[in-house]
Amino acid sequence: MAKVIMIQGTMSNAGKSLLAAGLCRIFRQDGYRIAPFKSQNMALNSFATKEGLEMGRAQVVQAEAAGIEPMVCMNPILLKPTDDEGSQVIVNGRSIGNMKARDYFAYKTQLIPVIKDAFRKLEEMADIIVIEGAGSPAEINLKENDIVNMGLAEMVDAPVLLVGDIDRGGVFAQLLGTVMLLEENEKARIGGLIINKFRGDASLLDSGIEMLEEKGGIPVAGVVPYMDIKVEDEDSLSERLSNRRKNRTAGAGDGQQAGGYIDIAVMRLPKISNFSDMDVFEQFPDVAVRYVSRADEVGSPDLVIIPGSKSTIADLRWLRDTGLEDEIRRCCREDIPVFGICGGYQMLGEEVSDPEGVEGGGSIEGIGLLPVRTVLAGDKRTEQYTGRFGKTEGVFADLSGIEIEGYEIHMGRTETLSGFTSGGTGTSCGNVYGSYVHGIFDRGEVAETVVKALADRKGITLSGYDAVDHMDFKEKEYDRLADILRQSLDMDRIYAMLSDAAF
Repeated sequence: MAKVIMIQGTMSNAGKSLLAAGLCRIFRQDGYRIAPFKSQNMALNSFATKEGLEMGRAQVVQAEAAGIEPMVCMNPILLKPTDDEGSQVIVNGRSIGNMKARDYFAYKTQLIPVIKDAFRKLEEMADIIVIEGAGSPAEINLKENDIVNMGLAEMVDAPVLLVGDIDRGGVFAQLLGTVMLLEENEKARIGGLIINKFRGDASLLDSGIEMLEEKGGIPVAGVVPYMDIKVEDEDSLSERLSNRRKNRTAGAGDGQQAGGYIDIAVMRLPKISNFSDMDVFEQFPDVAVRYVSRADEVGSPDLVIIPGSKSTIADLRWLRDTGLEDEIRRCCREDIPVFGICGGYQMLGEEVSDPEGVEGGGSIEGIGLLPVRTVLAGDKRTEQYTGRFGKTEGVFADLSGIEIEGYEIHMGRTETLSGFTSGGTGTSCGNVYGSYVHGIFDRGEVAETVVKALADRKGITLSGYDAVDHMDFKEKEYDRLADILRQSLDMDRIYAMLSDAAF
């Protein structure tokens, strides 16, 4: 039977997903067969498996770190928020409809057999299963019939590492407060505390760690530094979206040619999904990706991207209300290329209609930069995609014929005309481009062609210009993550938590 270890956090975005990915890579490097698991995930970043099943991208990242193919049993329940009160509920990769939070809370215990069955599948193929919790185990209003934190730990008899985020402040109160709100049997499961995202001299924490261990009665298993690891973030709490994290520094004195960088402005939609589509550009030191949510932030970028959305109509209205739609049109008039992906592609058309009430019904005029119309429908398309760019005009003409690998996840059909991406998945018109394919930039040749075209147009020469496929780039980042965690965590203690029986 597989050994298990679980990472829980004091709050959302404490770093559980990244630490789980790092442990997956460490255990893999040490010669074990690894599988990640998260019983219930709430995120708009999702992925389509080879079988056409939908799962959260956090477990895709962890599967990549573990060196195995992503499978829906790694994330049997996915909740994709549709508004402030409800979510689309996806079970074993298929949508079973939308539910209000209260209705789902009453329903979720019916999914325990689904969770157990998914976990059993992983036990048959792995030596170690690295489990990720969700939110905090101390959310006492939600603890009844818990299926994702301590309730799951009890279900699969998992020891727990509890992670706190010192970057937000109050990490000692986070960790101690969480421990104090747990039942004694839950507290007994915690084998180590982790202080995450520390900046500075870790020796300054010594006295605090001593007091933390004394008051909590649980050893500290590591202090992990703030890491600039370029792997995908799970959801809308990502620092990428707040622009706190930068992948480049531009300007005189930093070794760059004055003005010699590419500026990509991404619309920060309220229901943004799959913003990982832009992560590939982080491998270029002279490319800045920034997320904008106000009209006065747009400026004169080199490329505008409208990303995916869980609520196309609502987010299109938001673009209109905030003045960002006018800014997108202005950029188009100024011959700045505009690229829409999935929901962003739908918005760029002439109309989005919803006759089946998928997003509440009605229709809305699109931005009108592509000659297409979209009809939302209840049947959801989730499948992997292999194709190529068709004959492409405008600034990205050199994309013509280049192969693409990615995936589609959308509830709608769009009338396409130009065949920008093969299989009826995209349209282009001048310097405006749209496609349903997530991961469209991930192949090294695609990203490099896009960046080079923008640089040539701007008349600049960029440094660090040997792009690789995004997967190759991420492989190096997973190894770097593992190296940092080996230096920061007490791996002997973590292995001891697993070692009630010899491998």
